Amino acid sequence: MRKVILIGSPNSGKSLLFNRLTGMHQKVANFPGITVDMASGPMQSLPDVTIVDYPGTYSLQPISGEEEVAVEHFKHALDDPQVVHVLCLIDATRLEKSVYFMLQVIRECESHGKRVVVLANMMDILKKHQISIDLEGLAREIKAPVIGISARTGIGFNDLVESLNSDINLDEKSVDSGIAEVPDAFLRGTAHQLARRYGPKGDILIKSQTRLDDFFLHSVFGGISFFVIMYLLFQSIFTLAAPAMEGVESALGWVSDWVVPAIGSQMARDFTADALFSGIGAFLVFVPQIFVLTFVIGILEDSGYMARAALICHKPLRVFGLTGKSFIPMLSGVACAIPAIYAARSIDSPRKRLLTYMAIPLMPCSARLPVYTLLIAAFIPQVTAFGGLLGMQGLAMFAIYFFGMASGLVVTGLVSRMSEDHYADLPFVLEMPPYRIPAWQPLIRNSWNRSKHFVTKAGKIIFAVTVVVWILGYFPNFGQDLAASWLGYLGLWIEPLFAPLGLDWRYGVAVLTSFLAREVFVGTLGTMFGIEGAEENMVPLVAQIQASGLSIASGLALLVFFAIALMCVSTMAIMARESESNTLTLKLFAAYGLAAYGLAVLTYNVATLFS
Repeated sequence: MRKVILIGSPNSGKSLLFNRLTGMHQKVANFPGITVDMASGPMQSLPDVTIVDYPGTYSLQPISGEEEVAVEHFKHALDDPQVVHVLCLIDATRLEKSVYFMLQVIRECESHGKRVVVLANMMDILKKHQISIDLEGLAREIKAPVIGISARTGIGFNDLVESLNSDINLDEKSVDSGIAEVPDAFLRGTAHQLARRYGPKGDILIKSQTRLDDFFLHSVFGGISFFVIMYLLFQSIFTLAAPAMEGVESALGWVSDWVVPAIGSQMARDFTADALFSGIGAFLVFVPQIFVLTFVIGILEDSGYMARAALICHKPLRVFGLTGKSFIPMLSGVACAIPAIYAARSIDSPRKRLLTYMAIPLMPCSARLPVYTLLIAAFIPQVTAFGGLLGMQGLAMFAIYFFGMASGLVVTGLVSRMSEDHYADLPFVLEMPPYRIPAWQPLIRNSWNRSKHFVTKAGKIIFAVTVVVWILGYFPNFGQDLAASWLGYLGLWIEPLFAPLGLDWRYGVAVLTSFLAREVFVGTLGTMFGIEGAEENMVPLVAQIQASGLSIASGLALLVFFAIALMCVSTMAIMARESESNTLTLKLFAAYGLAAYGLAVLTYNVATLFS
């Protein structure tokens, strides 16, 4: 099996190119630190050629832990006899920055006898603005083939495949470009000369980016636009997902009305109605919101705004001991904590990386979203204005999300002031990528894959928990009296623990099962309410909660509890592995659990007093 290495700097379009060449679905985003692991896959056009994608790096002289991993593995891979080509991806719109890295790659490959093919990406952008670039002249100068491509549109892919498929090229050794012994200081000067001689003429792209940055990075308008964009993000979770949620709920009701009466066995009929349609069905209703959340965040990433948001947040985050680079993992935690923990690898400072680990569990992840949505829908009126852009439920969602994020900042701020800093921090450096129109097809595919992964990953846990809850609640009296079932006895035993929150035993059981996965809370409640009212098992879960007598004070207490309590066991496992500390993970679990319970009790009492 022949191997081809794909290497490039962040924001060069490397992951998008990898996806097009292999047909895989690696995460694509427009900010540094996304490719945190090496990915590999066979080329669709050349199945006997495996493409290996390395994390993006700005130089072969690494300054961060992530770059060290990329450079170390790249140099090690050059000794592999199966590696026949190195694809060095450069950004044709920012040639000077890319050419210096390209010259380093060529120099390293020469010493190992590997051929380099340079891929000048973003040719579609140059063509759109009618800007020319002398790729032939650059190829003659560096004595290596340079192919103009567009990872977004597929321009130049036939030339790339033809080059890789050429037996002559595969058998040839690298050509001496004359830079094998040139030090980095001289390479920088050479890169500047090559970019000026062969690069795009004119600064129309820089002027366009500068005009937008003057607004989005403005000291006043930048902050206002940041909060407006974040609010629209959370409001869209309700506004855009509502039709799909209603469609899923109607479809489940239709299928239930058709399937349940056709089942002969009473026990099987009860299990299908109560466990499957009421339990798992209650969870599936919220999947469209996961899709919308991932889609909107993807727009922010692909458009180039996410890096600006990180820059805007750098100064206020410094107050809490963090860096602007912490914003990217923290916002990624809004989708899922596991990739957010991985993304924290891009933080250069070990201390700030540790503080980011502590903040990520408090970010309102998508697993919490069904719980938030359920409780907000049960207690917050659905009042909207301006065509759905402004609404009470959206404001409530924004508030609980902001509360979780603010709690994370408070924790890191306290810890950073209570502990000594034994690390010398590196300066905050963040590349501002160009503004781009998102690639809609990969964006939709990624949102779909994220939603599907959410269902398949959480669905297994929810199904297992739902079956156990249904068995405990159905026996020994076959669902005649839930309070007299095995589940009822267990719930009554733990009920005193949740009594200070105004919760009965049913909610206590749902909270305990949610430690496997937060979204299990919804499925557990759906299962129990289905058993309690089997003849009305398809009544929306929101109506069931409202009819159960749960007070708004208890609902607010539950929101606070879920916002603070440490997330699922899988997140704890990943955090222990990434931080290389089981002690840290266990301490966070205990501390956040106690803090969540205490704040929930306080919220319940204050809300009861005012109500």
